[in-house]
Amino acid sequence: MLKQITDFGPNPRNVSMYIYAPATLHSTYKSPILVDLHDCNETVDKHFLYSGWPVLGDANYFITIYPNASNNPDQCWDVSSKESLTHEGGGDAQGIASMVRWTLANYPTDPDRVFVTGAGSGAMMTNVLLGSYPDVFAAGSAWSGVPFGCFAADGYDVWSDECASGKIIKNGSEWGTLVRNAYPGYTGFRPKVQTLHGSMDTRLSPQNLNEQVKQWVDVLGLDPNAAEVKDNTPKTGWTRIRYGNKLEAYDVRGVEDVPNDTWTLADFFNLTCVDSTCYSRKNGK
Repeated sequence: MLKQITDFGPNPRNVSMYIYAPATLHSTYKSPILVDLHDCNETVDKHFLYSGWPVLGDANYFITIYPNASNNPDQCWDVSSKESLTHEGGGDAQGIASMVRWTLANYPTDPDRVFVTGAGSGAMMTNVLLGSYPDVFAAGSAWSGVPFGCFAADGYDVWSDECASGKIIKNGSEWGTLVRNAYPGYTGFRPKVQTLHGSMDTRLSPQNLNEQVKQWVDVLGLDPNAAEVKDNTPKTGWTRIRYGNKLEAYDVRGVEDVPNDTWTLADFFNLTCVDSTCYSRKNGK
């Protein structure tokens, strides 16, 4: 069952922390941590019920953190404020980073295997965390999101119609600079990224998939020409586009919301691996 943690470190926006830990953790290897972020208008209890992670976590010894945007009436994440878009700057992002650090300090967990995912507003926050806290995460998976900084505004929980409708177009360097400015001087490991988007999405334009790809190609120093394009992978109607080992995008045709698929995400994070060869910040390139 979910356990609420009320005192977990710096949390300027009073986001709530819930955690699910298997009854038994591995006796030899430290557990990975998965941060699973809900969408707007979604409670953490409902998100936990339908996430699928508890069963997979029990079988593979990983711990899941379920943050809750209880400070916002619409349950959307703060992906707009300068605070969230800055390393240790405050905002919802700092509270979530504190949840990870608390878990690392209180459970036998692996600091090199911390992952983050979410859909909609949760996907936006996934990109924010990958940009603002690259020192915390090993990888992230954004399901129907927007680029880091696309919703930037003077305030918390600000909705950007211009970004949502796909009207904010930048080149890779411009998008990449937004990420680099989030943590000036940082030259360490950058998390790998998976991003997915439905081709019929009317809430968040599919153009945002292209903009995310441009951003992470630049940040990760990748060739903008896809290294591999595979149709109907892993499902009919899904096109997987890979830019080397650190970035993959999925164009999911004919749908508005990408159907939940824990296995596609678990495979990217290597969550079912329980040995010394698992993907981590140490062996990720």
